[in-house]
Amino acid sequence: MAGGFIKKIRVFIWLYILFLVAGTAWLTKARSTDWDRPLDIVIYPINGDKSETTSKYIKSLDRETFEPIDLFFQNEAKRYKLSLKDPVDIHLSKEIKEIPPKLPRTRSTLSIMFWSLKLRYWSWSRDNYDYPKEIQIFVVYFDPEKTSRVAHSLGLQKGLIGVVNAFSSKRMTSDNNVIITHEILHTVGANDKYDPKTNMPLYPIGYAEPERNPVWPQKKAEIMGGRIPINETKAVAPQKMKQTVIGEETAKEIRWITET
Repeated sequence: MAGGFIKKIRVFIWLYILFLVAGTAWLTKARSTDWDRPLDIVIYPINGDKSETTSKYIKSLDRETFEPIDLFFQNEAKRYKLSLKDPVDIHLSKEIKEIPPKLPRTRSTLSIMFWSLKLRYWSWSRDNYDYPKEIQIFVVYFDPEKTSRVAHSLGLQKGLIGVVNAFSSKRMTSDNNVIITHEILHTVGANDKYDPKTNMPLYPIGYAEPERNPVWPQKKAEIMGGRIPINETKAVAPQKMKQTVIGEETAKEIRWITET
């Protein structure tokens, strides 16, 4: 009897949390795409492999490390004639010592929902940045000498949270910034524009210059397309922010272009 009552209380608490999270998510989502003031985005570095190399790299990070992301948003906002000159303001917080909750192996709707709630609670409880913020990006770094391939990064519009798996190497800092920017755009409503089976950008929405003649090779990557198409079957990853742009479809999704 008592066990059944406790179970009902737990279910009620979870439903209450879901209600609060849904309401908060709706409000933050609306605010994040008003573009009436810069979005405060906080980067939280995490040592993913507990190595000394990664520890040293994290200690070397500063605000200037992520300056190319700021400049990218400024330049693209100007190109789209956004009234806001500085759409984002990037901040760097102190290192977090714990790894974010991992995606469940079984990707059912219920398991993803509870994982999302768990991640949002984790991000709230581990938050070590004492100032206002709209978007939290947790960057988990790995030594490329020990880890040749990292898990897929992700960005959640519900909760405005991103988890980026990156490499703790100076030569890969620019590559990391491209991925971080991709996930930031996910949090404000942008969708992927590549084929997940081949990683090839989708034409025309995943191309930086879909009207280019000849179409290939492209010179830049559409940031949500992920890669620079060289021909119909080959594409390469951009290595710096200057090799990426926000395409028209992405601009619509983040409300930089209002459809009439």
